[in-house]
Amino acid sequence: MKQQKLSITLALITAGILMVWGFSYQMTTTVKASLPWEVYDNSLYVSGLLSIAFMSVTMMLATRPRWLEAPFNGLDQIYRLHKWSGILAVLFALSHWLIEMGDDLIKALFGRAGRLPEQDFSGFTDMMREAAEAIGEWGVYLVFGMLILTLWKRFPYNLWRYAHRAMPLLYLSLVFHTVWLVPLVWWQQPIGWLMGLLLAGGSVASLLSIKGLIGRSRRVQGTITAISTSAMGIIEVECQLERQWKGHRAGQFAFVSFDHSEGAHPFTIASADHGNGQISFQIKGLGDYTRQLGHRLKIGQPVTVEGPYGQFYFKQRQQNATQIWIAGGIGVTPFLAWLESLQNQADKSLEAEMHYCIHDSAKDPFVERLQEACNGLSGIQLHIHDSSQGSKLTAKQLLAEHPETKAMEVWFCGPSSWASSLEKALRESLKAPLSFRQEAFELR
Repeated sequence: MKQQKLSITLALITAGILMVWGFSYQMTTTVKASLPWEVYDNSLYVSGLLSIAFMSVTMMLATRPRWLEAPFNGLDQIYRLHKWSGILAVLFALSHWLIEMGDDLIKALFGRAGRLPEQDFSGFTDMMREAAEAIGEWGVYLVFGMLILTLWKRFPYNLWRYAHRAMPLLYLSLVFHTVWLVPLVWWQQPIGWLMGLLLAGGSVASLLSIKGLIGRSRRVQGTITAISTSAMGIIEVECQLERQWKGHRAGQFAFVSFDHSEGAHPFTIASADHGNGQISFQIKGLGDYTRQLGHRLKIGQPVTVEGPYGQFYFKQRQQNATQIWIAGGIGVTPFLAWLESLQNQADKSLEAEMHYCIHDSAKDPFVERLQEACNGLSGIQLHIHDSSQGSKLTAKQLLAEHPETKAMEVWFCGPSSWASSLEKALRESLKAPLSFRQEAFELR
């Protein structure tokens, strides 16, 4: 999901919720407060509404809905939306809390005159509302703390994972806060019906998460059959999965669990599907977990694979468009799977440029494999860019041999910062349509 598309999606969700609230607000026939208190009260309600709405969306997206993969171009893009909807939920929650703290300022500036009297509750209802207020205040502190830990990349993943697993319980506590403190009149209006659907969806998603049922239908057990490590610290793990594995398409990824205490991690599937349950992963030590894998894995060790997921597939979207594949480092794994799958196809007429960018071709374990994979594919032009020899791929190089008026499709897997600068440069120079597809594996 491109940044622009992501922003539009979030803006549409926000606008839709505000439109329903505005329509419901117009339906209200009760006496309005004075302007300062009317603005205060509705700012408080709307900020809380947007916060719990985005939290509900976040929880539902966390269930890995299969039916959204195609329209959103893969689970990685759904998780990107999940991340940003969660961030917005926390920001609106903070706004809600700050507005709540600001009632004394409104009193000091405008007095209590013009403020509608609070509804009179007693007994059990009053006790539950007081509890809901206390839970809501602590809930804001906790979700803000979770946001800080999520954005703080140095915080250990294994600790963050356990903290993140508490989110469904925290969400359910905020549902309690919302149900007891929302204006009663809302339940008779469209905004209440919408909120009811969101709360129900988010609550069901939370229960699925608590019970460990998310993705369960797509999990398959297997065993590790081979392990090898290259000079550059890249581990190749080959697995034999049970018959329940329904196969995969080259370029997809899976959540792999080698140790249940560490949980599942997303890895690109580095092999084409042969219909026999054999699958392999190329894993580079980029973090605490992956750097230690080489010492933890053993042949015969059980493994759980959940998937496949992803829409990273080389199928041409626009006829006669120039297709370019760009890989940086370990990002070459989906392209290796693509090339392997093409070897098994009767029609090998696909034409594409494969650009592999590395630091040292003499030590890289994939150069020879790429060359061998491309030998039988006359339509694939392989280019190796070795930075140790001063060869670096730029947008200018890509455009030098292509007409500016011809459409281009770029499939990219590598550092996100490089992808952004490369895409920007191509869009500024290319006068024809550009499709730039990048796998977004930064799920945290």
